Amino acid sequence: MQVKIALIAQADDSGYSGTVTSAGWRGGLLSTSDETDVAHRMEQAIRRYYAACNTGDAEAVAAFFTPGAVHYVPPGYGGSPRGGRAIGEVIARLVQATASRWSIDQVVCDPGSNRAVIEWTVRRTGALARGTEWYEFDPGTGLITEIRAYLASPLAAGASRLELEGFPYAERGYTIDS
Repeated sequence: MQVKIALIAQADDSGYSGTVTSAGWRGGLLSTSDETDVAHRMEQAIRRYYAACNTGDAEAVAAFFTPGAVHYVPPGYGGSPRGGRAIGEVIARLVQATASRWSIDQVVCDPGSNRAVIEWTVRRTGALARGTEWYEFDPGTGLITEIRAYLASPLAAGASRLELEGFPYAERGYTIDS
């Protein structure tokens, strides 16, 4: 199944402007030219997702996610939303409440694993924050299945560990000893 979604977006601080589109690609073994094509599609999907975030349109944001997608966040951010609609609604509330405006500083894509990582900056009313996000894509549709957000911030008050809320560290083989 191939999914195509389009939205006209305004330029963001990174200078991106154009049609926001989420287009699928097929998984499997990739040639060098296929890898370049997949990496380009992944990067464009992320840039278009950010353009949608900057509009504050929950439906436009939701269109970039699979139905079971999760956006993991650090403690203190209200929990990790699940599903495109929930993710879009959280982003829309942030834009409305804080005039949040995101820009992408760096992008690295690994087309062989359908993963990417970015560094970003967000400007909000009276504040600027920086962070990184780890992306996983569905190889069949090109939609985002998971985002893990890491912010440049101190340990949450009263916390002995700074980890993403709800992320299955043990199940995925991460070190869990303190």
